[in-house]
Amino acid sequence: MEKILVLGGTGKTGRRVVRRLKAAGKQARTASRTGEDVLFDWGRPETWAPALDGAAAVYIVEPDLRPGLDRRARVPALVAEAVAAGARRLVLLSAHGVGEAGDDHPLKSAEQAVRDSGVGWTILRPDWFSQNFSEAFWRQGIVSGTLALPTGDGRTPFVDAEDIAEVAAAALTEERHSGRIHYLTGPRAIAFEEAAELIGRATGRTIRHVDVDPEAFVERQVANGVPSDAARLLTGLLVDIRDGRGAEPCDGVERALGRPPRRFEDYVAETAAAGHWN
Repeated sequence: MEKILVLGGTGKTGRRVVRRLKAAGKQARTASRTGEDVLFDWGRPETWAPALDGAAAVYIVEPDLRPGLDRRARVPALVAEAVAAGARRLVLLSAHGVGEAGDDHPLKSAEQAVRDSGVGWTILRPDWFSQNFSEAFWRQGIVSGTLALPTGDGRTPFVDAEDIAEVAAAALTEERHSGRIHYLTGPRAIAFEEAAELIGRATGRTIRHVDVDPEAFVERQVANGVPSDAARLLTGLLVDIRDGRGAEPCDGVERALGRPPRRFEDYVAETAAAGHWN
């Protein structure tokens, strides 16, 4: 049975990809800095070869998108090592807007390396994850009752990480996804104010969205220990939403899976019932 290596295997999409692969009877290996099935650390290239050994397919996630030559170079280096080790299929978790981004975007070189790899490849370009409200950046604001972000009344079609993982698992195991870029969004664009209201109704609490000045948002992140370049990158992406430059809803999930993407309301109901915002 072919082995499938899932980088970032404990992350938002990685652990969901592994769960789907194992449920389908596939031999999936979880790779992360904590060891899991196999140790893999982007910052320690000596861990790459043991993790890649025997892997016929690899799910690639670059966890650090801060600008820097080392980050722009390390996915291409990993791709070359994976192909040399015998990988025949690569699936890259990229992001919305990378196709139009400048060459300094760290995922630009990653996408090019995958496309030039000489093996089967699939690129996933998702919009903002719905799970950012419950598993990452914005959970603290939801729990405290005030979601303060520089997004104004901008709207974006949040995509469920479960949909991303299902597309990734299919791309890792089905030839029909080879050579394709999947643009993944939810079914409709939602403003952060509406998202907060939906979560508030589901949890029985008052949760409000407050628009904040971008520079003040950067300063607050830096004060909380976020590196300045990372804080400015994230703020810029949020301001894009405020300025109407966010993603438009698309049919990428339906094209890949033959079904509509999961609604944000369904994500909210399930997450609230599971107590993740308690």
